[in-house]
Amino acid sequence: MTTAVYPGTFDPFTKGHLDIAKRTARLFDRIIIAVYDTPGKKLMFTTDERVELVKQSITDLPNVTVQSYTGLTVTFAREVGAETLVRGLRIGADFEGEFEMALMNKNLAPDCELVCLMASMKYQFLSSSILKEVARLGGNIDDLVPRPVIGAMKAKLKAARKTSKQP
Repeated sequence: MTTAVYPGTFDPFTKGHLDIAKRTARLFDRIIIAVYDTPGKKLMFTTDERVELVKQSITDLPNVTVQSYTGLTVTFAREVGAETLVRGLRIGADFEGEFEMALMNKNLAPDCELVCLMASMKYQFLSSSILKEVARLGGNIDDLVPRPVIGAMKAKLKAARKTSKQP
């Protein structure tokens, strides 16, 4: 049984992430979407919230599970018995960053392979940071995130507006 880990912060999980997960699910027996717990980094959602949103977004993918992790991704991959890391690539800058990380991971774990999938054309422009900015400014993101994420983002933004208006 081949196992792959698809790691990321997923803040929030987008339809671009979901597209990579679906395509990866056709290539491997078992996929673990690994939600990185990034202490100290300002995120919209907590780790538990991100894990839950990913779980709610992948209900139609029976060979895909979701787990949070800390530390090195290659260490997590070894712990769960994964032979492969999966990453999505959008633009040239993605390639440069992923190439650098792949070389370091290969140094740390020579037996762990990297598979990069090109993002679908309709998601080439999509990043979680741009998505959050558009949502904060009132733009429509409904076609860019899975349904469970839409409501969660709207609730977070509404709560943030209430908090910022209080003296």
